[in-house]
Amino acid sequence: MTVTVRFAPSPTGRLHIGNARTALFNWLFARKHGGRFVLRFDDTDAERSREEHVEAIRADLAWLGIRPDLEVRQSERRALHDAAAERLRREGRLYAAYETADELERKRKRQRARRLPPVYDRAALELSEADRAALEAEGRKPHWRFLLDRRQVHWEDGVRGAQGVDTASMSDPVLIRADGSYLYTLPSIVDDIDLSVTHVIRGEDHVANTGAQIEVFEALGGNPPAFAHHNLLVGGEGEALSKRIGSLSVESLREAGYEPGSVAALAVLIGTSLAVEPIVDIDRLAGQFDLATISRGPARFDPRELAKLNARAVHALGFEEVGARLDALGVGGGAAFWAAVSPNLETVQEAADWWRIVSQQAMSQIPDAELCDDDRAYLAAAAEALPGEPWDDTTWGAWTAALKERTGRKGKALFMPLRLALTGRSRGPEMAALLPFIGRDRTVARLSARGL
Repeated sequence: MTVTVRFAPSPTGRLHIGNARTALFNWLFARKHGGRFVLRFDDTDAERSREEHVEAIRADLAWLGIRPDLEVRQSERRALHDAAAERLRREGRLYAAYETADELERKRKRQRARRLPPVYDRAALELSEADRAALEAEGRKPHWRFLLDRRQVHWEDGVRGAQGVDTASMSDPVLIRADGSYLYTLPSIVDDIDLSVTHVIRGEDHVANTGAQIEVFEALGGNPPAFAHHNLLVGGEGEALSKRIGSLSVESLREAGYEPGSVAALAVLIGTSLAVEPIVDIDRLAGQFDLATISRGPARFDPRELAKLNARAVHALGFEEVGARLDALGVGGGAAFWAAVSPNLETVQEAADWWRIVSQQAMSQIPDAELCDDDRAYLAAAAEALPGEPWDDTTWGAWTAALKERTGRKGKALFMPLRLALTGRSRGPEMAALLPFIGRDRTVARLSARGL
């Protein structure tokens, strides 16, 4: 048996990090077991599905390192879905029901008032041909429900262990709407059977549906896949994720400059018993990934933790790995500049900010420094004490040692006014490394502009 998994997004919006986590779990599971990863676009919602979302999802997955072995679209598989529906009708497992949404809600309210579970009463099964004809003459169109066996359904969940549900506690699920469109369940199961999906790895919010879905698999003559329901990802403040939370879309994380390996590592490893470590290639995760390591509680995806993890990843990147990206960002200075700034970066693209700071001629490009009058007098003295060129990484030490001797300043009082005047920032890379890139002429100009 070839292990086959699928990731089945609806192309109705951006891919958020919770969706991406499910995709990563499936990808890593397939890689670990030498299997196939199928990307299936569940695009049967014609009104909301958009081609631009299809392209965006492809781009997001590729950025994370996920390379599908097969891509299919549900909208192109309607004939298979129709044939399955007809089979279920013919075998008495799919039946027409005519209640409106308001009528169903009134039934549920009456059942709750009687302290009964709000389970559909199967009244539609009691309708005669004449009853159905009369309802259709009124203009009603039926929706179609799957007739559950009302039995105990058991499965061994890859994350949660032994699971079971009594389908007698459930309403017969609606598989086809009154307008003839399919809900999620039937097309998904038909495609899983046709594509030989062996494992369904998805969020725990689907656990309640699994018993009914296993019955549909069996009614269609298919072998139910192995199920694994992982814990859900929540935002940094515990909020549920959705396509409407743009700040945690994969697209926004990519645009913010995070490394794909950092995003993948946090998404996969948070909420497991594994240590959260930065990675360069998600394929390296496959060897250690195990569904059994996933915890039962929600996993918190905190952007602050991502920033810390990404900084660790950036600090480990050599110039040969980022040189082309720095060129694209307009960053000069080569390997020496990368070595100077990288220990203080959270993202690679922040190097462009520091390159602008050291290389800009116009003082308007350097943020205003917060300096007192004593500091301004000190800067004037500092300009007079500047060493001559050439400059290297020893120039800063020699210059500040001379200033300490001349002014009696030390510590923060010695260094901070110089950093503020030259960079406009109170924190950043070591000034000994930055100073040669600023150069003597720009240093004199900045000190003079900030001094008295």
